[in-house]
Amino acid sequence: MYSFKFADADAEIEQIHRLNYVAFVEEIPQHAPNPERRLIDQFHPENTYAIGLEEDEVVAMLALRSQRPFSLDKKLTELDTYLPPHRSLCEIRLLYVQPAHRNGKIMKGLMEMVAVYAVMHGHDLALISGTTRQQRFYKHLGFVPFGPLVGSGEARFQPMFLTVNAAMRQAPWVQALQGEPGDATMYNTYNASTGENIAGERDVSESSVQKQAADPPLTIYDPPVNYLPGPVNIPPAVMAAMGQPMISHRSGKFLEDVASLQARLCAMVGARHAEFLFGSGTLANEAVAGQLSLLEGRGLVLINGEFGQRLADMAQRWRLRFESYAVAWGDTFDLTEVDACLAADPSIGWVWAVHSETSTGVINDLPGLAALCRSRGVKLCADCISSLGVVDLALGDLYLASATSGKALGAVAGLALVFHNTTLAPAPERLPSYLDLGSYRQAKGIPFTMNTNLVYALALALDIFGPRTYGLMAHHGSELRAALRKLGLWVLASEEVSSPAVTTIVLPPEVSSVEVGDGLAAHGFMVSYQSRYLAERNWIQICLMGDYRVDALPDLLRVLGHLTARSRAVPEQVAA
Repeated sequence: MYSFKFADADAEIEQIHRLNYVAFVEEIPQHAPNPERRLIDQFHPENTYAIGLEEDEVVAMLALRSQRPFSLDKKLTELDTYLPPHRSLCEIRLLYVQPAHRNGKIMKGLMEMVAVYAVMHGHDLALISGTTRQQRFYKHLGFVPFGPLVGSGEARFQPMFLTVNAAMRQAPWVQALQGEPGDATMYNTYNASTGENIAGERDVSESSVQKQAADPPLTIYDPPVNYLPGPVNIPPAVMAAMGQPMISHRSGKFLEDVASLQARLCAMVGARHAEFLFGSGTLANEAVAGQLSLLEGRGLVLINGEFGQRLADMAQRWRLRFESYAVAWGDTFDLTEVDACLAADPSIGWVWAVHSETSTGVINDLPGLAALCRSRGVKLCADCISSLGVVDLALGDLYLASATSGKALGAVAGLALVFHNTTLAPAPERLPSYLDLGSYRQAKGIPFTMNTNLVYALALALDIFGPRTYGLMAHHGSELRAALRKLGLWVLASEEVSSPAVTTIVLPPEVSSVEVGDGLAAHGFMVSYQSRYLAERNWIQICLMGDYRVDALPDLLRVLGHLTARSRAVPEQVAA
């Protein structure tokens, strides 16, 4: 049984000097022999030693150091130009394990101590000169090589870095030390066999507490955490389904499975029929536009964001006859005014709107629109691409609704979904065959070649996300928005019309959305900020879609708080 600690006893320090001799004189000939068979490191007064013990014997060690210049500074000119974005560096040196104890448990324990040290001192990146003899071993631990080799002769080393998050994958319990800045509880000794602390608490000095409170450590996530509206994070089991052997899309089994999935989705949203098209959500909207082109009369397209504007653009491309009703981005539709538009033009026979406007994070009043259109005898179509799987949908009163497999449901993008509640006849003389929903219904849902694994991945995603309630998602979104407001940031959508899944943040002019987005990306947070319409308005978005992570949100907020520190007041207005 091993235990791990930071060396503080004279006997432990003496053993470290002797291990240092064995490692870097006898095993790696970096220093000349001496009769005392002990080697005191040149940075010994500045080193913190993490050691692995078997009873009282030091069987493994490494040295940690925070003070620059590091040893690599002397070997690589312009060291920082080789490194990824980071906040604070430390150095790992003198890593050595006695041959009889070179096993996974020892290395796990040492990586835990690296993580503890980094958290205690606010570091997010550690450097090491890894011997060329053990490169595969270092990479297995999470170290990433950079720059040219250093050293000479048999003592050749590869400069490498390790993110603190990579170290924490060996030590998830260390994340408990990342609480409020200045927490005074730090474990000094850890039992790798039982997972128990065996040395009680270690007090952090007042100066250390004050330093952390003034400048708390910021985490770098590697691999990055996905808070995009798409592509979203997909559960491993769903991705594994995509790697299975495909079957014939004409087989009886596949037709049965498609019918079963269609019925399941229809029951989920209260629609009569669902069609699968092989493509994106935009393709689903194209199919909706195609059906609208078959109708007599004019239409009304509602616009309060980028994706409402795209519906209008699509209607124009299809040469539909329509009017537009637009309100400011971030506002929702006034149903009284929509009713007035319908009353003013009795030739309007259809309305097309976005339910969840992805560009702003606004949820429009779909039940209210449905009731209004029903009372006027008008067909309602809705883009539900960013609301399916986010909020409870009731599509029974809609003419057509579009969605996709690749957003909140957490499946793989590639299936366009169209829900409908009437019997749609094929229109071979008026519609392209690929967009003719009547032909899909006539062919039992599969008129053309389809990637069968997309269907099975979607079915599996529904199984995985089934237990996640809409209430829980609403809670996560509400907590995120409250935390953002606490940082002094402006959430565009008002609370009563906010989507749980899409939060749009309006940054003040003095804080660049691109710089903030780049800064978040450097810390391993993938947020939406590069779309033209976001960059033009100085907005960023945090999206909770697919297999999103809640546990990393506190770290994201801490980084965001630092990047937007110049913003201390909510701006008064935003241009539409």
